[in-house]
Amino acid sequence: MSDAPALQVGTLVTGSEIARLAGVTRAAVSNWRRRYGDFPAPVGGGAGSPLFALADVQAWLNKQRKGKDLSEDVQLWQALRGAYGDDMLGALVDAARLLADPAPGVPGALPPDAVRLLRAAAEEGAAGETAGVLAERFTDSVRRAGSDLVTSPRIVRAVQHFAADAPDDVTVFDPACGIGSLLMAVGPEQGARRYGQELDARSARFAQLRAHLMGRGRVDIVEGDSLRDDHWPDVKADLVVCDPPVADGDWGREELLLDSRWEYGTPSRAEGELAWLQHAYAHTAPGGRVLMVMPASVAYRKAGRRIRAELVRRGVLRQVVSLPPGSAASHALPVHLWQLRRPQSPGDEAVGVRMVDLTDNEPDGSLDPRPDQTVDVPLIELLDDAVDLTPSRYVRESHRDYVAEYEHLRQELTQQVRRLAVLLPPLTEGEGSGALDGPSVSVADLARAGLVEHGDPEPASASDQLDTDFLRGFLRSPANTRRSTSSSGTFRFDTKGARIPQMDIAEQRRYGEAFRALQEFEERVRRVAELSKEAAALARDGLGSGALTPIRSRRTPTE
Repeated sequence: MSDAPALQVGTLVTGSEIARLAGVTRAAVSNWRRRYGDFPAPVGGGAGSPLFALADVQAWLNKQRKGKDLSEDVQLWQALRGAYGDDMLGALVDAARLLADPAPGVPGALPPDAVRLLRAAAEEGAAGETAGVLAERFTDSVRRAGSDLVTSPRIVRAVQHFAADAPDDVTVFDPACGIGSLLMAVGPEQGARRYGQELDARSARFAQLRAHLMGRGRVDIVEGDSLRDDHWPDVKADLVVCDPPVADGDWGREELLLDSRWEYGTPSRAEGELAWLQHAYAHTAPGGRVLMVMPASVAYRKAGRRIRAELVRRGVLRQVVSLPPGSAASHALPVHLWQLRRPQSPGDEAVGVRMVDLTDNEPDGSLDPRPDQTVDVPLIELLDDAVDLTPSRYVRESHRDYVAEYEHLRQELTQQVRRLAVLLPPLTEGEGSGALDGPSVSVADLARAGLVEHGDPEPASASDQLDTDFLRGFLRSPANTRRSTSSSGTFRFDTKGARIPQMDIAEQRRYGEAFRALQEFEERVRRVAELSKEAAALARDGLGSGALTPIRSRRTPTE
């Protein structure tokens, strides 16, 4: 079985946890729920993430002896891996070909064990389930390798969530469909018309075979470079979904400079994502939508500012969602989901863009934003010099409590200023000569004697006969500071040439206390400067936006 952590019998488990418990894929668990009427019913959770009683699940697994499923799934994958090595896409294609036509004759290099298992699955009517299991295992293996060549299940779930209102007869198009994960996930299982194109021939072939094995009719997937050689120029879809191949910087700009698809501007070589976005939009019918997976940097990169501005200005961009970190396969950086919509007629353009920030959510958590995670931003507020479309910039600002924040800054600033006068130590007239003009000792000699140790970033006393604050205070005296400051102005303690006065420990502590107070005084002065700058910026921002207003004078008109 699997090496998943033990679960208590009284707990509830998700579909993913059942998969780990049984040692199978999530697709296998989903198929069990559909195929077996006695599979335990959910006892909690929502429609998208049901929860099951662990005791019921364990009893059902024991009754069905699902260890057989684990053995066959693992045997099949291991047999394919042993025969094909790193060419697992080729393995998937050959396996799908045999599932689609289990007649005599073996496609490709399928080993005997794999042939036996695949033919048994086809005879049992489980060809679609087996193709789904292989696709999921392939996706998981790619994810573990740290690659985004296949759309992660979390991204698929997010696109599926935000495309949930697609009609039954929807036309769906994915111009970079890979093995068909996104294309098959959105829209109804039956009734939808699906088109796909994929550069990699094996991925395109497997996606087409997978659709057939899953019983999906009206699916056409072709091989080819969508940007350079669009095989579906006449397709106008109700919904275009895409997780574009952003790793490839050569998207064909030089060949496509005058292409009519660049309605909102010709993307630079580094902005391939905006080329894919406009290609997807060119395939929308009136009222049709685009759901495009985007790296977060596309929202603010300087090179794409003009195209972003046109998308906003013309009312095409409807929503930008910042998905939870961990949604992508190979990194924890935020990924955005952009939604465009083609106006059905003049006057149907967007008047604002909905910004949704889910970056505080767990990657497998809810995708429904809380009220404080979304804001509708008027177009004029987006059309500044940067045209930054990062959702957090607007969501957090819109839910900012200016009054409470400004009052907190005022109170802290007042306290810090009052404390300054107390910290500044009282000093009196000295003897006239500098402390270092009298008997002194080299810090290097003290270090050699074991009385000073070099800490980070400043030296410290290693003896009860030397006060650390006294040591550090005189190291910062003008004479020693000149030795420790480079020609570029960088300060670094130079203990080799530094000297400190010779004083008894009581006198050291008296000086050390004054130096310590001065050090804290300087730190608080810096904090006061930071607070002053922050308070002034907040006040100007609040007064300008209308979030703050000056308090009316309490004086009477005659005063």
